[in-house]
Amino acid sequence: MSPDILAQYFVSGLMLAMIYSLVAVGFTLFFGVLDIIHFAHGDVFMVGAFVALTSFIGLTLAGVNIVALQLVLMIVVTIAALALLGILTARLLVLPMKGAPALNVLLMTMMLGTILRESVRLFYPEGANPKAFPHLLPTASVSLGNIMVRIDNIIMLAIGAATIVGVSLLINRTKLGLAIRAVAQDEETAKTMGINYTLIVLVTFGLGSALAAVAGVISGLYYNEINFSMGLMLGAIGFSAAITGGLGSIYGAILGGILFAVLQIIGAVAMPFASAYKDVFAFAVVIVIMTWRPTGLISTLSSERV
Repeated sequence: MSPDILAQYFVSGLMLAMIYSLVAVGFTLFFGVLDIIHFAHGDVFMVGAFVALTSFIGLTLAGVNIVALQLVLMIVVTIAALALLGILTARLLVLPMKGAPALNVLLMTMMLGTILRESVRLFYPEGANPKAFPHLLPTASVSLGNIMVRIDNIIMLAIGAATIVGVSLLINRTKLGLAIRAVAQDEETAKTMGINYTLIVLVTFGLGSALAAVAGVISGLYYNEINFSMGLMLGAIGFSAAITGGLGSIYGAILGGILFAVLQIIGAVAMPFASAYKDVFAFAVVIVIMTWRPTGLISTLSSERV
């Protein structure tokens, strides 16, 4: 296999790992603070991609034609919109169900995902059809040693990496992050210490949904196409990555995202009919890993949750 093809697979793996990790970190934040699985998270990712497309169309109609400004405003608007969606979800649906059986909350998030997905399909103009996503990044290539890498891929990887690093710093280096970790460790003690539990839940849901927003924008820019069902598989993969890495650990979620991307690339390279079998191969290996390490690669019993 030529170096150019290997480089293409390597960059594709990095892009997939970045998108999966962003979604998986959202799953682990929700679980870390409230011990719930937010199964609508994949559809929140999809909504983010459609909000980004809508904001681009709005900016174009408003006469904003500077590409860099379009990209920055699109990301900012999408993050703000999805953070608000996460806050409303926590305030109106999750917090009122606190103390309810876990299956009730699970069912509620699954139904919310269906509502989001079907709302886009039914009410977005021609929402049932795939939508072209704008090309906003340069597609020229640069030489890194003996391989050629496209500039747009480098920019998207930098955006995703900066987002994950920013969240990690927020969680581990700020008073707000300390409060989030305190609630994740012991809710009752955190309340006794004067931490506003409701505020922390709202912030956590806003933060997790904002991560899905960034993932949605990166996915749209990378594939240049979005559709109303794109969150179904991504949600399953993100949840699987979080579980495999160790649900409750940010670093475990990142590790799980990288692992899943590597498995898909290996499946695409090593197996016939790659596009058909790579997901089957990845999920099969993940099943084996989960059987071997039921608590995840980074066990939440020995690592700090969130």
